[in-house]
Amino acid sequence: MTAVAPSRSSTAPTSPVTGSVPGRSRRRGVDRRGPWLAIVYWVVIAVTLVPIVYMIVYSFNDAPTNRLSFAWNGFTTYWYANLVNVSGLGQAFVTSVVVAFLAAVVSVAIGLPLALALERHRFPGRGVVNSVVFADIAAPSIVVGSASLSFFLSIGLGTGFLTVLLTHVAFDVAYVVVVLRARIAGTSRALEEAASDLGATPLQAFRLVTLPLLAPGMLAAGLLALAMSIDDYVITSFVAGPSVTFPLFVYGAAKAGMPPQVLCFGTLVFAVGLLVALLNGALNRRLARTRG
Repeated sequence: MTAVAPSRSSTAPTSPVTGSVPGRSRRRGVDRRGPWLAIVYWVVIAVTLVPIVYMIVYSFNDAPTNRLSFAWNGFTTYWYANLVNVSGLGQAFVTSVVVAFLAAVVSVAIGLPLALALERHRFPGRGVVNSVVFADIAAPSIVVGSASLSFFLSIGLGTGFLTVLLTHVAFDVAYVVVVLRARIAGTSRALEEAASDLGATPLQAFRLVTLPLLAPGMLAAGLLALAMSIDDYVITSFVAGPSVTFPLFVYGAAKAGMPPQVLCFGTLVFAVGLLVALLNGALNRRLARTRG
């Protein structure tokens, strides 16, 4: 008597409730969703990209009135050649860049030891510090701005460049700590302990082992702090005083008609950010191939 091999369909596991094959049920479930997931995805992408595309395209638009309009009047590079011809625009952009760079450096310098302490040590008040860090992230910008202004007024510190810098450092530090803690959690202390066994002092082990391991996280945290600082408007508007940053200038200029140079500055910032992201991706791929 010849034995008959069971067919694939007869041996597939079935659901005890529906009697269907789980893998096929999942595939049918995906099919039942239809095109809606893809539609939502592309709508979100379009909403995100349309303002950026408009900014780039219309930075080359020939605007006869020196003010932005939706009408296309022809291609020109005049606005790029005359970036600083608008009174106050160049100075506002420089102020934003300087504040953002200083805030990023100071935030990383403060956030690194704080992240190390929170991630690797237990000490009284650790839970309170954790709560303060996350409260700083969760707090609405208007609350942070008004609280900062009240504090500066209560100690008699006039608003201006210094108060803008201090406030930016205050809200940047929280994000830096979160990014660095994630990096620290992914690194082992074995190399530091090996360095100590070989005679390295704690400072030498930190400088030669810990710091290089945390360098990518420090760079990422610094870039995040810089990006958040350079485009902040709400908090800065409370503490700026006579200082004018780029977002404050743009808001003020929008009331009387925005000059096209604003789009040029925005396009340049976007291009630099995109270039940094591409270089970072290429570097990470190269490091992955080297380690592999």
